[in-house]
Amino acid sequence: MSRTAFTLRIETEERNALKNLSKIEGRPVNQLLIEAIRIYLGQRGRRERTLEANLKSLRDYRKKDPGFRRAIAAFVDAEATVSDPLEGQPIEGDEDSNSPTPAGPVQSKVREVIGA
Repeated sequence: MSRTAFTLRIETEERNALKNLSKIEGRPVNQLLIEAIRIYLGQRGRRERTLEANLKSLRDYRKKDPGFRRAIAAFVDAEATVSDPLEGQPIEGDEDSNSPTPAGPVQSKVREVIGA
């Protein structure tokens, strides 16, 4: 693998800390930075793979549920056209759990589906 020169501008405090760490570990600053960059990119890569896996899972779920688009459209239509008698009204909640008390079976089911 070929290497490329790279200029990095850092604060003086960080540069001094790298020099001290270099002396303590007996390794060049360049080697410490390369290791730090590899670790950072590895962590980001795992996070990205997790997000990609979640997105794939969601797409797979959509394929399994042919009524998904129709259900979403019906929900949006109901939200836009049906009057909600509780809209704008405060809900009482459980002070210990900091979550609102369910108003009924539909609200409980919605919370169950969205994991709230």
